[in-house]
Amino acid sequence: MSTTTPIPLDMPTPTGDQLKAARIAAGLSQAQAAELMGYPLQTGSRGGVQSRTWQALESTSDERNMQGPVFAMFLLLTGQHPAFCLAERSGANGGAHAPVGV
Repeated sequence: MSTTTPIPLDMPTPTGDQLKAARIAAGLSQAQAAELMGYPLQTGSRGGVQSRTWQALESTSDERNMQGPVFAMFLLLTGQHPAFCLAERSGANGGAHAPVGV
């Protein structure tokens, strides 16, 4: 069995403004970003779908922040990570080896 050396990732905790900028750069609404990352969605007072969790993470007045590893995954999933991109392993999905989410 072969061993793989882990790839070190820089995983800083984003500010609310950094998270919002990354979401907007990905072209996602708060609800779409929340759904991508598995955060709960609720029906808003006007009938639309929203994520109070994502709203809090983007808020500059809320103390909650997205954890660094979760933000790194968001950047990977949306093709925004500065150093890495997701790609299928060779042999997976019929042998295709193409970037995912880019």
